[in-house]
Amino acid sequence: MTKIDWSKYPPVPGFDSIRMKREIQAKIYEETKHMTREEVREYYRQASEESALRRKARAKHRATESST
Repeated sequence: MTKIDWSKYPPVPGFDSIRMKREIQAKIYEETKHMTREEVREYYRQASEESALRRKARAKHRATESST
């Protein structure tokens, strides 16, 4: 992204992205710390699939909103 692109997205007061990142990492660590490699691989595969489904649903929702 260029400097002009970033100017479209000003910082959100009170939002700490580093804290959010660390909290998410800690959550994932706690959920996966006793898993085998295969279980961790499946954990990430499922998360990726769920993320793709959410992106598709948002895109479909946006398309229906813009057509009305």
